[in-house]
Amino acid sequence: MERLKRILNRFLFPGTAAVLLSVPVAAALLIYTFSQEKEYSLVAYVSYAVSAYSLIIVCAFVARFPKQGFKEALHRNRYIHLYLTDVSFKTHVSLYISLGINLLFVAVKLFYGVYYRSVWFATLAVYYIMLAVMRFLLLRHVNRSGIGKDFVSELRRYRMCGIILLLMNVALLGVVVLVVLDNEGFYYAGYLIYVVAMYAFYNIITAVVEIVKYRRFRSPVMSAAKVIKLAAALVSMLSLETAMLAQFGEENSAQFRMVMTGLTGGCVCLIVLVAAVIMIRQSAKQMEKQKIAEM
Repeated sequence: MERLKRILNRFLFPGTAAVLLSVPVAAALLIYTFSQEKEYSLVAYVSYAVSAYSLIIVCAFVARFPKQGFKEALHRNRYIHLYLTDVSFKTHVSLYISLGINLLFVAVKLFYGVYYRSVWFATLAVYYIMLAVMRFLLLRHVNRSGIGKDFVSELRRYRMCGIILLLMNVALLGVVVLVVLDNEGFYYAGYLIYVVAMYAFYNIITAVVEIVKYRRFRSPVMSAAKVIKLAAALVSMLSLETAMLAQFGEENSAQFRMVMTGLTGGCVCLIVLVAAVIMIRQSAKQMEKQKIAEM
């Protein structure tokens, strides 16, 4: 009986990290299931089981700490506490996660580009490759020197990311041209488009807030990471618009869809261009000041 209780306790309370990890895993499995229309496949049944288990352990986790509160429960885990309180550690972890997601996007876009012989997916793959390169450069610096310890080196990475953003704008322009001229875009099955919309809006809002918020730390690496996040979020919004026009804009003319996606795509390209120019100019000014101070 005691053994059964221990097993049940372990099943319901696997640990804070496992509870938090179960949510994105379950979400990813469900998104894949519905986007690929595999509702009756083995993957679907696995995703349903994982989602049900995730819901159970999340509810059990919240119910276990009625007096402490959810926030206090999170801080019990050393790594989660560090993530919530240490900005440098949070940036480090975020770079690892975003780089991993980036590489996954690159693999998917390249596969679809080759499989369907699609210039659209190939161009998107190039865009995500450049995002991954910038994140890799920042992560490499953080692993070697940390954050806030070598200001000049951070400025160099900041400037390099600005230069890559300028080059990336060419790929982004290609994405916009394909959307406008060839009517390329995304289609999400069923209610998945609402999930994608929430994710896209969340990304764009948090990216803008974090750019403003992290300026006070005066770390070029942190600022570059947030600008890269904004660039990725802007493309997510553009992709969402193409999907929504395809799914809900059947009554609108093809010319209306071209104008709307063209305007949005132009604004996205302009924002990325301005961000790149600002990064290059700011890094140049700061590096000049550092040289004068050292003389």
